[in-house]
Amino acid sequence: MARTRSSSSIRWRYVNPAYYLKRPKRLAILFMAFVSISFFVWDRQTLVREHEEELLMLKEEVERLQNELGELKHEDVSYTKTNTTAKKIDVTKMDGLVIDPIEAQRREKVKDAMLHAWTSYETYAWGHDELQPQSKNGVDSFGGLGATLIDSLDTLYIMGLDEQFQKAREWVANSLDFNKNYDASVFETTIRVVGGLLSAYDLSGDNVFLEKAKDIADRLLPAWNTPSGIPYNIINLAHGNAHNPGWTGGDSILADSGTEQLEFIALTQRTGDPKYQEKVENVILVLNKTFPDDGLLPIYINPHRGTNSHSTITFGAMGDSFYEYLLKVWIQGNKTAEVKHYREMWETSMKGLLSLVRKTAPSSFTYISEKIGNSLIDKMDELACFAPGMIALGSSGYGPDESRKFLNLAEELAWTCYNFYQSTPTKLAGENYFFHSGQDMTVGTSWNILRPETVESLFYLWRLTGNKTYQEWGWNIFQAFEKNSRVESGYVGLKDVNTGVKDNMMQSFFLAETLKYLYLLFSPPSVISLDEWVFNTEAHPLKIVPRVVPGEERKLNNIRVRTRKEGRFGGF
Repeated sequence: MARTRSSSSIRWRYVNPAYYLKRPKRLAILFMAFVSISFFVWDRQTLVREHEEELLMLKEEVERLQNELGELKHEDVSYTKTNTTAKKIDVTKMDGLVIDPIEAQRREKVKDAMLHAWTSYETYAWGHDELQPQSKNGVDSFGGLGATLIDSLDTLYIMGLDEQFQKAREWVANSLDFNKNYDASVFETTIRVVGGLLSAYDLSGDNVFLEKAKDIADRLLPAWNTPSGIPYNIINLAHGNAHNPGWTGGDSILADSGTEQLEFIALTQRTGDPKYQEKVENVILVLNKTFPDDGLLPIYINPHRGTNSHSTITFGAMGDSFYEYLLKVWIQGNKTAEVKHYREMWETSMKGLLSLVRKTAPSSFTYISEKIGNSLIDKMDELACFAPGMIALGSSGYGPDESRKFLNLAEELAWTCYNFYQSTPTKLAGENYFFHSGQDMTVGTSWNILRPETVESLFYLWRLTGNKTYQEWGWNIFQAFEKNSRVESGYVGLKDVNTGVKDNMMQSFFLAETLKYLYLLFSPPSVISLDEWVFNTEAHPLKIVPRVVPGEERKLNNIRVRTRKEGRFGGF
């Protein structure tokens, strides 16, 4: 008993605070043990809590995706009930590929935007060139050629909007009349009307579009009857009288003179008539005779002598699409020896472009400056944002090192163009930007007229790299258009991207280009494959077919293009 009491007394003294106050070392050891145990318990509780939070977040994400998929299926079923021409899309399989349901949902949202734009045009501006959504009326910006209708044909077809496409086709067949006493832009008429009709023909195989394309092209041809073969840029559609705008001092514009090749070569290919191809290819031969070492041409050309006038060098307005067509005619021509000089001229121009590339401070945004004489101007148009896509498209024609260099440049420029949008309160880009030391970029001309160039480049970069970041950027831009430009009766531009004040015009290229490129950005690569089609500068896809040598008798107007029902667009 005595030993038991003694052992008990010894054990109890360890819980007596006085015991430890007399023994500091043991107090320290006890404190350290207490802290360690506390940290261990706290850490385990934290891990359990974090694990529970992660499980909850994953559960919420799964529920969100299930809800979005359910909404998509519900929208698709409802849409099919209300529109008998819409084809139900299998969001899990298309062309044998597994499709991201988010991509499918975004594609449908873009189609909804197209339907809203088209229905508004159909209601308030049918047959006119463009819709003024705010005042709900049509205007004839291009002489009453139905520019929006023709520009939209291939977009309607690609999206599977057959009822709308057929109604537009009937208007083209029965109401489209080019015999107008109107001074038309050769450039705008070619890229919108000739290009739009040829694309509709290539997609549908309907000969009415080819016949109309020949009609308008024949009315444009006298513009090339100049001493040098460099065309005048304005022509009267009824009388064939051609001239240049007064404000150019009698000169022709580089982009206006060098952006008809794709369409007129395609017309020769589809009709077997060499006259169209001969006229436009002669322009390139003339320019190639005095092509500069840096491949950069001023924006004005004398149509009598075929020589350059001292003026601005730019990849923006009035210069842009000349460089684009050098590359794309090479692609259209199957990259053969017959079109080798186009590729050579383009590569020379890319060397010149590198001399214009600059970076901002402090963010190192890459941009393409402009040039007047020997002076560089730190300005870049939003129009020049086609260049990242063009450079990416042409990069594969180089060897491995050069290809990587140009693809990197394309990606850097695309980042800058995307930030044109992100830098404004509306998240929509201004018309041009200036760059100042230490200030990165500032908006110059602050309107936005629904332009497509940045989205175009995002489309090419996504197709060529598979990087979904470009889809995210495109979706952000689309949402900004939806927020700021969608109105009750269509879409409008902004007078000022800083204030969001709206204008009163739905540009035809919004339906032809902006919405089409957004739709294709969220579509499988087999939809208008870049291996089979080449886009003109108005985003009208033209089928790549065997090139016709001028003088050949063979006819290609019976080219058979597989329709969507035969599986080209994977169920679209």
